[in-house]
Amino acid sequence: MWRVIGQDRIVSLLDYCLRSNAIAHAYLVTGPRHVGKGTLATDLACALNCEKPEPPCGECASCRRILEGKHADVTVTGLGSGAEIGIDDIRALQRLANLPPYEGMSKAFIIDDAEYLSTEAANALLKILEEPPTKVVWLLLAAEEGRLLPTVVSRCQRLALRPVPSEKIQEVLINSYKVDPDRARLMSRLCRGCLGRAIAALSGDDMLERRSQRLAGLFPLLTASLAERFAYAQELAGELGKDRRTGAEIMEIWLDWWRDLMLIKAGARYAIVNAEHAVALEEQAERLDPTDIREFLTSLVRLQRESSTNVNPRLALESLMLDLPGGAGAHTRRASIRSEF
Repeated sequence: MWRVIGQDRIVSLLDYCLRSNAIAHAYLVTGPRHVGKGTLATDLACALNCEKPEPPCGECASCRRILEGKHADVTVTGLGSGAEIGIDDIRALQRLANLPPYEGMSKAFIIDDAEYLSTEAANALLKILEEPPTKVVWLLLAAEEGRLLPTVVSRCQRLALRPVPSEKIQEVLINSYKVDPDRARLMSRLCRGCLGRAIAALSGDDMLERRSQRLAGLFPLLTASLAERFAYAQELAGELGKDRRTGAEIMEIWLDWWRDLMLIKAGARYAIVNAEHAVALEEQAERLDPTDIREFLTSLVRLQRESSTNVNPRLALESLMLDLPGGAGAHTRRASIRSEF
C-alpha cells in the first residue's frame, strides 16, 4: 500500500510501470519540502523488493526492513549537517551500485536534497546515470530543481509532486492522527499543502515555534531604521551560512507573509495563511501601498531564485532590506540612506 498522500496520478504511473516492467533507472522527484518526496521514494524502494503480488504491501519482510531503514539494498544519503553533498558521498554509492543486490531484487539509492550536490559530485553522478548498472534505481529528491545540473535532470524521469489540498490534510490529521479539528485546521493551513510539515510538528519537531520566531523578527522591520535592518540582515546571513536549508525555510515564511498582505489589500482575508496573525497583518497592510507590497514580493522571489547561485548571503539580504517598504515611502527610505551612511 502506497503511503504517500494526494499524489494519485504519480502512484498510478508507478503502478503501471511496475506491472509492465518499465521502471526507469533514475527518477527525479521534485516538489516542495515535506510534500512527500521521501515517502514516495521509500514506497517505490519497497515496491521494487516487495515479496507480495501487489507491491508495495508494507508487511512482508523486505518492506518492513526498508521501512525500518535496515535493508542492505536500499541506501539513503543527503545533505546532513554539511553545506553540500560531496564527491566522496557519490563515490561510496557508486561502489555499492556496482555490487549485485544482497538481500532483495533491486538496489535503490535515494539522494535527498539532491540540489545540494557539489559540482564534482553531480558530475560523478552523471557518469553513473549515463552507464547505469542493472537492477539499480536512483531516486533524486529535490525541492529546488533549478539548482541541479541540466545534464543530470535530463538523465532522469521526472515525478513532480504537488501540494495537497488543505481539506485533505485536515482529514488525514483528524482521522489518522486523532488531532483536534481546530488544531488540524490551523496546521493544514500553515503546512501549505505539505503533510510532512504537520506530521513533523506532531512528532515534536519545533517547526511551529521556529515559524513564530521568524515572524516575530519580521514584525518590527517595517518601522526599523536602516541600521537596525542591516543588523538583522547580518544576523540572518550568519544562520544561512551554517545551514543552507534555513534560507529556503525563511524565504517561504516571508513569501507567505507578504502574500497575505497582498490578499488583505485585495479584500481576500479569508485566504490568508497566517490567520492567527490577522490583526498584525491588517495593521501593516493599512500602512502599505499595494505597489510597495507587489514590488517587495518581486524582490523576495528574485532573492529566492538567486539563492541557488553563489550569491553572498549578507549582501543579498542587505539589498533586500533596502527594498523593504516603510510607512513613509521610497523617498523617505532614500533620505534615510543618505543620512545614516
